[in-house]
Amino acid sequence: MKFLIFGDVVGTLGRKGISTALPQLREEFSPDAVIVNVENISHGKGISPDTMQEALTIWNALAFTTGDHAWDNAQGVEMLTNPRIPIVRPANYPHGVPGRGYVTVQCGAYEVAVINLQGQVFFKNQPDNPFHKLDEILEIPEVQRCAIKLVDFHAEATSEKRGMGWHADGRISAIWGTHTHIPTADAQILPKGTGYITDAGMNGAYNSALGMEKHAPLKQFLTQLRVKMEPPETGDMEINAVLIDIDPSTGKTISIAQIRRILQNT
Repeated sequence: MKFLIFGDVVGTLGRKGISTALPQLREEFSPDAVIVNVENISHGKGISPDTMQEALTIWNALAFTTGDHAWDNAQGVEMLTNPRIPIVRPANYPHGVPGRGYVTVQCGAYEVAVINLQGQVFFKNQPDNPFHKLDEILEIPEVQRCAIKLVDFHAEATSEKRGMGWHADGRISAIWGTHTHIPTADAQILPKGTGYITDAGMNGAYNSALGMEKHAPLKQFLTQLRVKMEPPETGDMEINAVLIDIDPSTGKTISIAQIRRILQNT
């Protein structure tokens, strides 16, 4: 089974980029399912009813993952708890935080578990240990029975992401990193059959700083003063995704490849 997985979608250009590229990518690669990280789709901060409706209507994704910005837009928090929307937030947050840390969804003849975790290194907020949380989730019967187990590890440090790959190898089908918005060139199949990439990269403005208007972070670097970040509304777009082929009879990855496209915004 082929899964086309997109990293963080940032703002208007990220949404437009996915909507523009997805039909062509579906035709080219024939994925069985699509998974998209949506924590930045609402002007770079969280989700909203309007932006999620756009995603649900146009993208036809199997599931949506998020990260530390999942709760930034108050209008979208209720959607995290809606059982009809297959959206997950990092599982290693305290009890009572809105949302679910994993979902199990039907994909053809097979059940798929989609799990979301957040790293601890370099984050101001310190969620629970993601390594221990993954161990707990993999012991849950409804997750155990899934033929395919997928993890979006939303983390800053490459070392922590790499460590999670080794920790999970052979126990899940694939793991990909999100959050840093920069795609990495280390897609591989780990020794025990788990597909891995440190970061899938972002989807958004091409001439930007991590999807944000580039002059704001430059000013912050030059002055050491806090500057409000805004995603551009015009300009070309970049698309970053990972194509993972998994054998559902074993739950192991057969192949994994990075996809990167630059689109003109016409």
